[in-house]
Amino acid sequence: MPDKILNLPQPLALLIALLSGALITLSFAPFTLWPITLISLAAFSLLLKEQSLKTILWRSFAFGVGFYGAGIHWIYVSIHNFGGASPLFAGFLVFIFACFMAAIFILPFYIFGRWFNHHSLGLIIALPAFWLLGEWMRTWFLTGFPWLFLGYAHLNTPLSGWAPITGVMGMSFILVLTAAVFAEWIWKIKTEPTKKISLLVASTCCAAFWIAGITLKDITWAEADPTPIKIGMVQPNVDQSTKLSFNQDTTITALNQLRDLSTDLWTNDWLIWPEAAIPTSLTYHDALPFLEEMNTKATEHDTALFTGVIYEDRDKKKYYNSIAGLGQGYGFYHKRRLVPFGEYVPLENQLRGLIEFFNLPTSFIHLGPQDQHGLIAKGVRITPAICYEIVYPDLIAQAAKETQVLLSVNNLGWFLDSIQSKQFMQMAQMRALETGRYLVYSTNNGPSAIIDNHGKILSRSNSFKAQTFTGVIYAVKDWTPFMMYGSGPLVIFATLLLLCISLPQLLKRDPVPKEAQ
Repeated sequence: MPDKILNLPQPLALLIALLSGALITLSFAPFTLWPITLISLAAFSLLLKEQSLKTILWRSFAFGVGFYGAGIHWIYVSIHNFGGASPLFAGFLVFIFACFMAAIFILPFYIFGRWFNHHSLGLIIALPAFWLLGEWMRTWFLTGFPWLFLGYAHLNTPLSGWAPITGVMGMSFILVLTAAVFAEWIWKIKTEPTKKISLLVASTCCAAFWIAGITLKDITWAEADPTPIKIGMVQPNVDQSTKLSFNQDTTITALNQLRDLSTDLWTNDWLIWPEAAIPTSLTYHDALPFLEEMNTKATEHDTALFTGVIYEDRDKKKYYNSIAGLGQGYGFYHKRRLVPFGEYVPLENQLRGLIEFFNLPTSFIHLGPQDQHGLIAKGVRITPAICYEIVYPDLIAQAAKETQVLLSVNNLGWFLDSIQSKQFMQMAQMRALETGRYLVYSTNNGPSAIIDNHGKILSRSNSFKAQTFTGVIYAVKDWTPFMMYGSGPLVIFATLLLLCISLPQLLKRDPVPKEAQ
């Protein structure tokens, strides 16, 4: 048995699994130590090799707790600083959330441990396939939490060449395959030094993926229009506590600040204000006159102004987190993917009132219609994404088919100066790379950025500083392969792989005797 070969008692194996999951955080921004991904995944693969189903589930759960506990520990800031929870209770809630995500994480590993782990190709085929299916599931299960996908850590490695073809989840598949091959080599050398043919084939495939990635990086799948679009951005850096107050005086102060900071930016083609830049409902008596003033100003300067707003539909008695176009900017967009507990409260009747965190004044936002079109600025069509939406690969890829530029407006002040904003920008860069679109990335507290169609940051602002900055983008009309097909082919590919390696075993089974039927 593996534990006799590796000499690992179960408590030690669980500790290694926990640490392996936690260390993967160092591969993402801001650390970007991407080789850690391969080391951690190889260790995790060895811990699963030829184990019982119960053991696999426990070790996968420990890995998931470490993975999410370290990778999203920044939610502590929101729960403690803005949710009113004590440090101990906030830490406890982070742990509970990590356990909840780990419970979702292990779902594919149940099937892996039940039917595939003792297969000779279990690690090098089934494990990468189930990892891919797990990431895909986490984009939609319980509305989705598509964070910490492994491919994000390889935004600047040879694997990034695959992003416009397979998206971030395809890159994750290659990573798990590579790590599994490493683990299988270690296993074979330890147990079966003469049986290496299938492993040599898998190693060749891995090398081909990485080498092909280098070549693919040089391909521009979507050509940019030569006409430059001048962008101006306002980063107001309004304190989150101020934004939550909904106080008349602070609202007027915020509106005056937007007016003042925008003074020198009206000569740009587009002027961008961040998410909820208007810190009150549009029906608020000071908001409408201000927006009418800004609309006039934008029209006079032939500028498209886009701003985040809270839109109130009085007929339906609903509020939406929205983007509004003014001047030469046209359209209204309502957010389609909401942040749990931040913009809506799951199990609202049971949770509201327990702690202040479940009563945040932004937890009243409703889901926007799914069939919305993008925004338009001077004939250029724009895919809008409000904060959390930019982390959904297929949502952005599908919407970008009809548009030429990506626009992401955000308010990341909930998490102060944690690693959350760095991870978030890394994911936004991946959306630009997957779609071959320039991305205008606007935030309240920074950093804000102009990102090109290869996912590279062209210019950026400082964090936690009220400032303005400008840049140039270009419209792109062509589609990348990932835009055309999305993640569907990957899911089919992974499913077919699993069927191919399980079919021979199914065919070998003895037919059920008639008397037993």
